[in-house]
Amino acid sequence: MKAAVIRSFGGPEVLKVEEVPTPEPGPGEVLVKVLGALVNRLDHYIRQGDITTELTFPHVLGLDAVGEVAALGADVGQFQLGQRVFAMPGYPADAKEFGIRPTTIAPSYSMRGLQLPGSYAQYIVIPQEFVLPDTTGLPIEEAASLPVPFLTALNAVQIVGEVKEGDFVLVHAGGSATGLMSIQIARTLGARVATTVRTSESAKVAESAGAELVINTRESDFAEAISKWTSGRGVDVAIDSLGGDSFEKTINAVKVRGIIVAMGFMSGTEVKFDIRNFFFGLKQIRGSLTADIEDFALWLDRIRDGEVKAIVDCALPLDQASKAHELVSQNIAKGGVVLLPWG
Repeated sequence: MKAAVIRSFGGPEVLKVEEVPTPEPGPGEVLVKVLGALVNRLDHYIRQGDITTELTFPHVLGLDAVGEVAALGADVGQFQLGQRVFAMPGYPADAKEFGIRPTTIAPSYSMRGLQLPGSYAQYIVIPQEFVLPDTTGLPIEEAASLPVPFLTALNAVQIVGEVKEGDFVLVHAGGSATGLMSIQIARTLGARVATTVRTSESAKVAESAGAELVINTRESDFAEAISKWTSGRGVDVAIDSLGGDSFEKTINAVKVRGIIVAMGFMSGTEVKFDIRNFFFGLKQIRGSLTADIEDFALWLDRIRDGEVKAIVDCALPLDQASKAHELVSQNIAKGGVVLLPWG
């Protein structure tokens, strides 16, 4: 089969399409023909060697996969050949831990494209427990734009952030794939949403996703804008994918007893803040990774009904993986960038 692989860490140019062995499903496993694979920012960090320097080369990147069932291993009965499915981006390597929830706390939890072979390939193998029938009816490029951004946003907004109807919510990086999902999920839950962006193009996309207040941080101080928007009260929940130097302002933008959900580091991995405002305000910082397959399943009807929409920037053939990484890493893409392993 064809796969986009890296043989060293480096820039987007290290991605090359090669012929690699096609995997075979073992007992309890499903062979999925990958029809679409989203390029995530994490793929960019892995490619650069920012996450780990201990990969075995050649290495296939890619967390997300939507496709169809191509073959079934022994003892797999609930899927049909040709059935459209989502493949969860991570799961425990040890089958004894398959039932642990949240899945991410399992000691052997592994991610596709990092510890596991990635989805920038024509086929992947995955345990049946982490294959979800795709009932959305969406085109491939839209369905492929869902899993990691949606699961990341769902966990941050609903599960960890506990956003509910009537809440005021701040979502950073509203033009990013995860930011756009966070805006839509918060709105679907009945919240009022403000978001930060850095360009007018991102502002338009964030508005179309349902943001009530869009703050261009090149032009305005978001903490001041949030204070005015909430009449000095602050937001109930802030979804922070930035980290870095702006984290203290995010804490200050949250109300007394409010929640800051830390789920990224686009602006840097180190943060510094005056702890007095934090503890006098009885505020909480909560870490967030990704939701589970059951959480995804509960939202499929809402996705099918259009309450949450996948926003796609472009779909590219596998041999343009390097271009796809440039679009994502340089924040050029406004929405999902999807690779099509079959052209």
